[in-house]
Amino acid sequence: MSRIIATRAIRGAHKLVARAERELAAAIAEMGPDTRVEFPNTGYYLPISHGILGLRIETLGGLRDLLAEAKELLPPVPSDNLWLPYLGNTLDAGMATLFADEIIEAIKYTRTPLPYLPETHPKDGRLWLGAANDVIMRERGIEFVDNTAPGFAACVGYCPTNEIAVRIARELQEKNLYVFMSAATDGKSMAQQLAEEGIEMGWETRLVPFGDDVTATIHALGFSTRVALSFGGAQPGDYQRVLRYNKNRVFAFVLALGPVDDEKHAQAAGAINYGFPTIADTDIDNILPTGICTYEHVVSPVPHDRIVSKAIEVRGLKISVTKVPIPVPFGPAFQGERIRKEDMYVELAGTEKHGFEYLTGKGSDEVEDGKIEVVGPEIDEVTEGSQLPLALWVEVAGRQMQPDFEPILERRLHDFMNMAHGVFHMGQRDINWVRVSKEAKDQGFRFRHFGSIIHAKIHGEFGKIVDKVQVKIYTREKEVMDLIETARKVYRQRDERLAGLTDEAVETFYSCTLCQSFAPNHVCVITPERSGLCGAYNWLDGKAAHQINPTGPNQPILKAQAVDAIRGQWQGINEFVFNASHKTLQVFSAYSIIDNPMTSCGCFECISCVLPSTNGIMTVYRNFPGMTPSGMKFSTLAGTVGGGLQTPGFIGHSKRYVASSKFISAEGGAKRVVWMNRELKEELEPDLRKIGRREGVENLFEMIADETVAVTEEEVLAHITKMNHPALSMPPLF
Repeated sequence: MSRIIATRAIRGAHKLVARAERELAAAIAEMGPDTRVEFPNTGYYLPISHGILGLRIETLGGLRDLLAEAKELLPPVPSDNLWLPYLGNTLDAGMATLFADEIIEAIKYTRTPLPYLPETHPKDGRLWLGAANDVIMRERGIEFVDNTAPGFAACVGYCPTNEIAVRIARELQEKNLYVFMSAATDGKSMAQQLAEEGIEMGWETRLVPFGDDVTATIHALGFSTRVALSFGGAQPGDYQRVLRYNKNRVFAFVLALGPVDDEKHAQAAGAINYGFPTIADTDIDNILPTGICTYEHVVSPVPHDRIVSKAIEVRGLKISVTKVPIPVPFGPAFQGERIRKEDMYVELAGTEKHGFEYLTGKGSDEVEDGKIEVVGPEIDEVTEGSQLPLALWVEVAGRQMQPDFEPILERRLHDFMNMAHGVFHMGQRDINWVRVSKEAKDQGFRFRHFGSIIHAKIHGEFGKIVDKVQVKIYTREKEVMDLIETARKVYRQRDERLAGLTDEAVETFYSCTLCQSFAPNHVCVITPERSGLCGAYNWLDGKAAHQINPTGPNQPILKAQAVDAIRGQWQGINEFVFNASHKTLQVFSAYSIIDNPMTSCGCFECISCVLPSTNGIMTVYRNFPGMTPSGMKFSTLAGTVGGGLQTPGFIGHSKRYVASSKFISAEGGAKRVVWMNRELKEELEPDLRKIGRREGVENLFEMIADETVAVTEEEVLAHITKMNHPALSMPPLF
């Protein structure tokens, strides 16, 4: 490899390690060695040092150990008159760089005010978000498992023009990749260019501005390290597995935009350790032989109109995108978009106008595939700012189509429409709400393109059960009102059918092993009264998914003979779980938190655990950042529950499962809940009051403590004693 590129990377590493040493000495002198350091709301200490070295750094003084490791790795800067094989030294320098970056970034988090905005998206003029917290990581990490997001582009520097920056960002989004931005050059960065063009950024849109310092690049590699720890089965300090997982599973790369100085060369060397190549738009030295990366390590110069495709090629990434025939960019990255009123061209349905969306199965001769009709005014026939009614009437036909599948396909309309850049969709059934932006309208988007999206995506995702799709789009009040009661009647019929479906009424449950790629022994069992712990799959979804993909992760499981009906154990379920868990789990209880509870992967919406002194349980939603009465934050609890572990006294589950009559019914059900974080409690208030009436405890909702009245187990006990909570008089849990 080139001595020049090795020299620049090693020289850059020396500069950053020296900077880290200076800043650490100054911080300790100012604040003392016992000052706490952490990336807020994370459960993995500092991710690079924890994942690669197994260090548990909690104080400024603890950073000295990391600095010592960085200095130990630093090779000498190559001599001008002696050629050596430099790749090994360059990789060591790259890892030293990452350790130095983490020291510098950790020190930033000891400052007041914080240099970063701890939110999911920029706001109030603050652009840089810094390290991802555990809620973000767990929500987004699953996307690297199911290939919704195959990888990320770490974009450092800036583009020659804002137009090029926007074009590169949109192309990456269309490929479903995350865009992690850092390292301004000469005070300019890609993130600032996007902000100047009014581009919405944040985790929802997959355009994530980490920080303008070159050291902020560490947050991209910190994220990928935490993915390996959480979803890849890697243990802290097992650096080989962390790096191997990233090379084989996280398809990331670096886009070096604009001038590349020594420090940026050092960042690229650090990324190569993870198997992430660098593609540059300027003429820097290449590292073309393969070795650590799948293919080339550094490739340059690459024109801007080819840089994304070249990066995907060099990384060895296989992108599968179903082309939807609409004039705006399309992909999952746009699902988090929000269209402000001042950016809106037209609003449909919502609070001001009537609307609904409805999907129904028809006979094959009643559906003309690809037929799309707009009944009422088109978008270019109304003035800017108009508000219109909207009905989406979708008719499908297929030999494998069943009435049970209708609501499943119908619910996906929300996801499909939100994938279009410039389209905002909220709600479902008869509470839908849509906005189309001025930009989308100017680019040629029309109401008929709603039909193009629905037609393409239903064929693409449900082609095994659907042969034909036709769509009617109504934007006139008369037709919407003529049809809305027909749809509402079917909605009620569906609810009645689903509401009456019990575990006892069926002989078959469904498995979900989608997450075994990161929790190898986990098996989720979905029943009519217990949805998947991620909240995304219910029993009907499992049934539909199996119909669509008979060899996929959702398999039917015959219950067979009941072993223990109270705890929810059946012979057929136990046999399936034993084999599907690679013979590690012999017994599974669907209804117990104490006796052989269901395992969890890491995607659960909520965690429930026993509070021993209260004779009850607490339930916390994953977005809650505070301390719980268990003495653990959600992130720490997740480490106890996740990874396919069967932990008595702990379960992961969906939000809606709390309202089920089977929720820990072996221990007495929801009457055991003594604490719940306030946001979740308020969301579930109607269900909790209904449970209270059913159980003869009218004020159960008020009896349940939350963080406004109790943050410790002792305070919970005091509250429920005062309220005479029923858990106090129930049989002991242990």
